[in-house]
Amino acid sequence: MNDVTTLRLGLLACHVCGLVSRSPKAGGHAACGRCGAALHPRKPYSIGRTWALLIAAALLYVPANALPVMQTTTLFGSQEDTILSGVAYLWTSGSWPLAIVVFAASITVPLLKIIALTVLVVSTQRRTAWRPKERTRLYRVIELVGRWSMLDIYVVTVLVALVHLQGLATIQAGPGAVAFGAVVVLTMLASLSFDPRLIWDPIDERHG
Repeated sequence: MNDVTTLRLGLLACHVCGLVSRSPKAGGHAACGRCGAALHPRKPYSIGRTWALLIAAALLYVPANALPVMQTTTLFGSQEDTILSGVAYLWTSGSWPLAIVVFAASITVPLLKIIALTVLVVSTQRRTAWRPKERTRLYRVIELVGRWSMLDIYVVTVLVALVHLQGLATIQAGPGAVAFGAVVVLTMLASLSFDPRLIWDPIDERHG
């Protein structure tokens, strides 16, 4: 492999604005000339921070799906719905396309994101040279689909606004919605804290 990296050339890319600058001398510190952010060859403590955020997201994933995300109160009583019960209601009421979308965005995507990030962190921590291009593409896919994980929270918000506007009932977000929102935020922070350039470091070291 004859690829030349910026690290070999003594250059550093800013994590904030992307400006490429000269690396400081050994033991020195440098700041970005454009935004003033501290320059580092790699994101500091990337693996440790990603692990912490991933573990927290995995622990909250269970209550996010087990606890009610919406509490509805009417003249006839009250009802609590989880994500799964909401999907079941949409399916049985004939809105199966929306049920599929909510199930994929609210249950499948967060779980797959946690699993995929775990695979990336484990393989990077072990400094393996296994399929670096595919792992880099996987990271890009995680970044791309992560924003759709908040779909069911948006649905609950819209329902609350519509029902309150019509005065039909009282709808409140349940503890499951809080846990689910935390899962989405934690997985987003985990993907941001992970430095995909670490995937290529073992290959670069092997080829000198």
